Amino acid sequence: MRGRNRLRQLHSSCTLQHRTQPINNLQSSTNTNPYPSKKTLTHNHRTKNKPEPVGDGDIKQWNMAITTHMRNGHYDSALHVFNSMPRRSSVSYNSMISGYLRNGDFGLAREVFDKMPERDLVSWNVMISGYLRNKNLSEARDLFDNMPKRDVVSWNSMLSGYAQNGYVDEARRIFDRMPEKNGISWNGLLSVYVQNGRIAEACKLFESKMDWEMVSWNCLMGGFVKTNKLVEARRLFDRMPMRDEVSWNIMITGYAQNKDLAEAQRLFEKAPVRDVFTWTAMVSGYIHNGMVDEARRTFDAMPEKNTVSWNAMIAGYVQSKKMDTARELFEAMTCRNVSSWNTMITGYAQSGEITHARNLFDKMPWRDSISWAAMIAGYGQSGFSEEALRLFIEMKRDGGRLNRSTFTCVLSVCSNIAALELGNQLHGQLVKVGFEAGCFVGNALLAMYCKCGSVEEAYHAFEEISDKDVVSWNTMIAGYARHGFGKEALMLFDSMKTFGVRPDDVTLVGVLSACSHSGLVDRGTELFNSMKRDYGILANSKHYTCIVDLLGRAGRLDEAQNVMRNMPFEPDAATWGALLGACRIHGNTELGEKAAEVIFDLEPDNAGMYVLLSNLYAASGRWHDVSKMRLKMRDKGVKKVTGFSWLEVQNKIHTFSVGDTRHPERGRIYAYLEELELKMKKDGYVHTTKLVLHDVGEEEKEHMLRYHSEKLAVAYGILSIPAGRPIRVMKNLRVCEDCHNAIKHISKIENRLIILRDNNRFHHFSGGSCSCGDYW
Repeated sequence: MRGRNRLRQLHSSCTLQHRTQPINNLQSSTNTNPYPSKKTLTHNHRTKNKPEPVGDGDIKQWNMAITTHMRNGHYDSALHVFNSMPRRSSVSYNSMISGYLRNGDFGLAREVFDKMPERDLVSWNVMISGYLRNKNLSEARDLFDNMPKRDVVSWNSMLSGYAQNGYVDEARRIFDRMPEKNGISWNGLLSVYVQNGRIAEACKLFESKMDWEMVSWNCLMGGFVKTNKLVEARRLFDRMPMRDEVSWNIMITGYAQNKDLAEAQRLFEKAPVRDVFTWTAMVSGYIHNGMVDEARRTFDAMPEKNTVSWNAMIAGYVQSKKMDTARELFEAMTCRNVSSWNTMITGYAQSGEITHARNLFDKMPWRDSISWAAMIAGYGQSGFSEEALRLFIEMKRDGGRLNRSTFTCVLSVCSNIAALELGNQLHGQLVKVGFEAGCFVGNALLAMYCKCGSVEEAYHAFEEISDKDVVSWNTMIAGYARHGFGKEALMLFDSMKTFGVRPDDVTLVGVLSACSHSGLVDRGTELFNSMKRDYGILANSKHYTCIVDLLGRAGRLDEAQNVMRNMPFEPDAATWGALLGACRIHGNTELGEKAAEVIFDLEPDNAGMYVLLSNLYAASGRWHDVSKMRLKMRDKGVKKVTGFSWLEVQNKIHTFSVGDTRHPERGRIYAYLEELELKMKKDGYVHTTKLVLHDVGEEEKEHMLRYHSEKLAVAYGILSIPAGRPIRVMKNLRVCEDCHNAIKHISKIENRLIILRDNNRFHHFSGGSCSCGDYW
C-alpha cells in the first residue's frame, strides 16, 4: 500500500509539471509522437512544409491513444498526444474532457470545454455528468440551462443528479419538463421516490403507466419490503406479468426479515430458479431470527456459495457468541473479503477477546475504515482507552479514511477517559469534513462534552445538530442531570415536548435523576406519578431506583421504603443500593444493614456495597463491625476496587492512586500539597476523619486522608494547567467527603475552577463552594 502511495506521489509530481503545457486548439505541434501510426508521422522531406491530409482512421488512432492514457491516469501523455495532433475532431476534445473528469480534474476539463471551437451534444452531456458525479449540482444546472440543444440523455443526467443527491421534488420538476421520456427517465423517478421512502408517490407514478420494465416492478416491491408493507409487496408480486430471480429474492427476504419464515420457505421451494442470492436470502432470514442451526443446514445444502453467503453465516455465529465455530468457518473460507475480516474482528472485540481481534487485524491484507473503527471500538469497550487512541493516530498516519463511525468510536473513548483536549481537536476535524451536524456523530460529540465536564460546549454541540432525535435530547438532559443542573434539565425537557419530540423511558430516567441530584423532590415525585398517564410509559427498575434515591437523599426514608414495597416487581440491587446510600447520608444504620443484606444476596461480589456499609459503621464508631465486614469480604474473595483519579494535561493522561509514588513529579506534588494544607487549615479546613475505616488515632487518620488520589490529581492540575483554565479531574469511585471538603477550600485559595467527575455525578468547585450544594 505504502509503495503504491509513493508511486502515486511521484506520478503526481510529474503530472503537475506537464499540466503547465498549454492546451493548443488551433495550432498543430511539430513534436513527434510515438503513439499514432507510422503513416501519420511519415513525412516526405521534399514536402515537409505541406503535411499530408489526415484521414478519419488516423484521427481515431490518435483519439484512442488519448483515451488509453487518460484511463491509466497519464494526463501528461494524453495532453502531449492532443497537442501533437495535426487535426482534431470533437471526439478528441471529448476524450480529453472525459479523461480529466474521470480523474477528478474539473478545472482542466472545463478549460478544454471552453476552448472547443465547436461543441456537440456529447461535450455538453459529458461536462454535466462530470459535475453531477462530483455533486456540484449548481455548475451542472448552469451548463444544462445554457445548452443550445438537449437530448434525452441531458434530461436524464439532470434527473439522476437530483435524485442521487436527495432532491426529490427538483427531480420531479425535471421529469415533468422533459419533452420526451424513455425507460431510464421513468425508472429514475420511481427509484428516487422509493429510495427516499415516498412510497405513496411511487405508487401513484407506477399506476400512471402500464408498460413498466421488470426492474421497476422489483424496485417498487423492494420499497414495500423496506417499509414493512409486506401485504402490498405480495400483491404487487402476484400482479407481475413476469418475474426474475430478483423478484423472488426480494419477497423471500421480506418474509424472512419480518419473522414469517414459513412463507419465506414456501416461496423458496416454489421459486422456479434458485440462484446463490435466493439461498443466501434464506440463510440470512434464519440468522435474522436467531435460528443459527437452521441457517447452517441451509448453508451446507447450497449448491454454490459466494462471499455474501459465507459472511452471512459467519455473522450468524458471531451474533450468537460462537466465536470458535465462526473462526472455523472463516479459516475454511476461500473467498474472503474485507467484510469477512471485519465481522471476525468485531465479534472478538465484542466478546472481550481483544488479543484475538488484534491478531486478525494485524494479518489483514488490506483495511477499510470499518476495520479501523471496529478495532478502535474494541479497545475502547475493553477499557484499553490509550491503546484505542494510539491506533487512531496510527490510522491517520497510515492514510486511513475517517468516516462517521470512526469519529464516533474515538469520541466515545475520549468520553470514557475525559480526554477533552483530544475531543476538541476531533471536533475541529469534524467541522472540516462536515460531519458534526448529523445525529450520529453529533450525539457522540454531545456525549463527549457532557462526560468531559464541559456543559457549555455540550449545549453548543446540541444546538448545532441540525435534526435532533430523541437520543440528542436524552443525552443533553442526562448531561445536565449528572452535573447537578436540575432546573436546566427540566427546562430542556419542556422544550423537548414543545418541539414535538415524544419522551421515552430513557428521557424520564434523566429527568428523575436531575431532580434527585438537585433536591427537587416534589417535581420529581410529580413526574414519576404522571409517567403512565402523560407519556404512556410504565416505570421500570431504573425509574424506581431514581425515585428511591430522590426520596432517600431528602431524608424521606419511610416514603422510599413504601415505594419499594409497592413496586410491581422485586427491587433489584441498584434500588437497594440507593436506599443504602441514603442510610449512609442520614446515619440510619439499622435500615442500612437490612438493605445491605439483600444486596449481598443479589450481588455477593459487589465490593462497593461492602464499603458503603463499612462507612456507615465507621461513622457510627462501630469498629468491630467494620472489622467483621473486612473479614467477610476476605472470606468471600471480594476485593475492594482500587480508587484512581486522572486528568489530561497537554494530550496526555496522568493517573494517580492513593499515596502514589510513581509519578515523575511526585516530589513537587507532595511538597505543594503540604504547603497547601497549611493554607487550607488557616481557611478553616478540618479533616473528616469519621470515614477512615481503621480504628487508629486522629493524627494517623489525617495522614491516611492527606494523599487521596483526587487531591494528588488536583494538585498536579494546579501546578501544570495555566491559570484561568478549568482543572478537570475524573475518579472511578465516589469522591470521599474529606476530599470534597478539601477541594472546596482549594478552589477558594487558588482561585481556580475545579471540575471533578466521580462514578455518580459531577462537582463544580469554585470560590469555596460546590455546584452540588453539598447535596450528594
